[in-house]
Amino acid sequence: MAGDVRAAGALDDDPAHDEPVWPGQLHWIELLRDGLTFDLSGLAPGAASAFPALAHRFDLPVLPSPEEYEAMVLRPGPHLAEGSGSPPVMRELIALGCDMVRQFADVQAVGWSPAGTAIGRRFFESVTSAWLDGGPFPALGLTAFAETPDGAIESAGLAFWIGQELRIEPPLSADRVAATRLGIRLVNHLVLAGGLAEDDRIIAPDGSRLVLRPSRSRALISVWRE
Repeated sequence: MAGDVRAAGALDDDPAHDEPVWPGQLHWIELLRDGLTFDLSGLAPGAASAFPALAHRFDLPVLPSPEEYEAMVLRPGPHLAEGSGSPPVMRELIALGCDMVRQFADVQAVGWSPAGTAIGRRFFESVTSAWLDGGPFPALGLTAFAETPDGAIESAGLAFWIGQELRIEPPLSADRVAATRLGIRLVNHLVLAGGLAEDDRIIAPDGSRLVLRPSRSRALISVWRE
């Protein structure tokens, strides 16, 4: 199989996987991990999987493109469809992705579709294995950050984990590097807490007090200095 893997592999969370054979996928492998089954498609001699939509890159010089790479897709098996986005299933999916990166040198990058991220193999293995061993959530990779037109820094992909995105408001976001570091800390905090239902106040690394406030719809958490 290693000789057929020429792709930026894509981890997929799609819960609508309820067919034994996906359209266009006549060849796939069922993988078992800790009693859970996952399906891997895009292998030769079958057709390549659809290339993921990517917007952010980590430990890669450029975003992978379908002109240079082929994609494989790893996703929960059909019997996990109802709980495919649950943390236990996602942890096992990501752990299986780590195993594949370690075993197959031809896997050059991993795509994480909820955040539109492409993650270099070494960085993916490092941050996700640390998380699986009890370390911090890999905010750079399983989420991403981007500047908005009004100068805020907003997360992408956090809603997959907690149903909410994070927005660091100006002027706190003026120093993009510092704001991203703060965002990484806050993402880890929010994933552990499972989201935010009401206002919260925390102390930033520089000793200042921060206000965290969910929007009326609860879809966005805004952060600013008190």
